[in-house]
Amino acid sequence: MKHLVTLLISLILIASSCAQSQSTQVGGSCEGCEAVNDYGKKTLQSIDTIHGFKTETDKIKINGTVYHKDGKTPAKDVVLYVYHTDQNGRYPTNTSSKGWEKRHGYLRTWLKTDEKGCYTFYTTRPASYPNSTVPQHIHITVKEPNVSAYYVEDFYFSDDPNITPNIVKRAKPRGGSGVITLKGNAKIKTATRDIILGLNIPNY
Repeated sequence: MKHLVTLLISLILIASSCAQSQSTQVGGSCEGCEAVNDYGKKTLQSIDTIHGFKTETDKIKINGTVYHKDGKTPAKDVVLYVYHTDQNGRYPTNTSSKGWEKRHGYLRTWLKTDEKGCYTFYTTRPASYPNSTVPQHIHITVKEPNVSAYYVEDFYFSDDPNITPNIVKRAKPRGGSGVITLKGNAKIKTATRDIILGLNIPNY
């Protein structure tokens, strides 16, 4: 009986420790954030092009600077993982898809900010989920050195008819506002979004 009591106490302590660890994790719970490490042996650059950019229409270019929490100092070597739906509102996969690509689709990339904290990616504008009014968006996860991965506010489009006031005027957007305004000609439109590490991120 004594051994059983000792075992039960040990299990309770382990469970409590795990729960405490989860509650104090930077950014809180983040399902799918593991995908930030899904790039394998790929050498990450500050600029990349997502699959389909050359062949599809509605091309866009998004760039910006990642800053430390002071909002002034550029943050280098920060990994950004971005992914989004296709122009049918789905996360496309194929027979070779594995890991998180099975859920996030192959319209994704990983970037690493340069010495000036800059990043750029080329892609096509995603569509809203089929038969829904969910705003068009691009997901983004941040992984800075020596800090657990966390998500920041999705990229949203200011001209999207489904965008809501709650998104546009969100009081404390994670990493700063994700609402972008596309500008440019018919061939490719561009937008800029800066990200502030730790801004409105729990336990940071």
